[in-house]
Amino acid sequence: MPAPRPRPSVAAIVAYRAGRPAGSDDLKLSSNENPYPPLPGVVERAAAIMSRVNRYPDAGLHDLYDALAGATGLPRDRFAAGTGSVSVLFAAISAYCGPGDEVVVPWRSFEAYPLAVATAGARAVTVPLRADATHDLAAMAEAVTDRTRVVLVCTPNNPTGPVVTHGDLERFVAAVPDDVLVVVDEAYVEFVRPEDAASGLALLAAGHENVLVLRTFSKAFGLAGLRVGYAIASADVAATIRSVTPPFSVTDVAQAAAVASLEAADELGRRVDAVVEQRQVLVAGLRDQGWQVPDAQGNFVWLPLGEDASAFAEAMQPVAVRPFAGEGVRVSVGLPEANDRFLDLAARWLTGR
Repeated sequence: MPAPRPRPSVAAIVAYRAGRPAGSDDLKLSSNENPYPPLPGVVERAAAIMSRVNRYPDAGLHDLYDALAGATGLPRDRFAAGTGSVSVLFAAISAYCGPGDEVVVPWRSFEAYPLAVATAGARAVTVPLRADATHDLAAMAEAVTDRTRVVLVCTPNNPTGPVVTHGDLERFVAAVPDDVLVVVDEAYVEFVRPEDAASGLALLAAGHENVLVLRTFSKAFGLAGLRVGYAIASADVAATIRSVTPPFSVTDVAQAAAVASLEAADELGRRVDAVVEQRQVLVAGLRDQGWQVPDAQGNFVWLPLGEDASAFAEAMQPVAVRPFAGEGVRVSVGLPEANDRFLDLAARWLTGR
């Protein structure tokens, strides 16, 4: 008896591959997680909600949207939250794309982008990164056609690390038709240091209603296990995304943790600074060893190893890193001891010992 068959575009999807587990959480440098525990007050605030988990969450996310509005100065109707920014991305693609539509995607970039496009039945038009691992925005603009519904910009780019400059992004958005949604993925924005880095919020403030900014609590805020992310967009775009997001997606526990995290801004800043300092240690250490490392502005570094990527990752055990077969290896910034262990193993790889 024949079994139900998915749509061809769905059947062709290669499932998302999570970062490799490590023998110790402290040695897991494969998933861009924050190595520090939740911010002060987060566990207590989340635990207080556990006594009412027999009730459905607040589907309107009132506390979270009020907190985001307070943190950004924007009206609460400009936000749309989901279970991580990747969930919001899937909702945005499904809301604006269907069979026959196209999405312009920089590549190599976030592994979930092609999955979101294929799930909607659309076609990903991939544009290679430049030799320095940055977006080729001119080529991406040229790839836009009358079938393009969405373009994706990842800054800093995951997994390669560089940012898009604000001037380049301004020119790119000006070149894209107003009816094309420009998704600016800023999952790692808290770790960015260049003053000329792109700002999706500045473009929204300048009146670009076709810009959508993705943010997450999984990285700098350290809530990867609770899954909270959100979009910032025009009121109309945000309402559209909320309309296609399954109700009760973000739990009250996750919402409480996110609100508490926003209230711990000073400690967040100190922890982000510590990660950035260790990122600089990793980059300097690797370059001193002779590795080519692109500019790193997230909480990770990239090694363009090509065909050696998988073998290198195996040799780094017990430190877990993230190989992209045939392309390179992404190494998350961990605690100092883990970073030093990785640097020692990387040096041994070079010397063949």
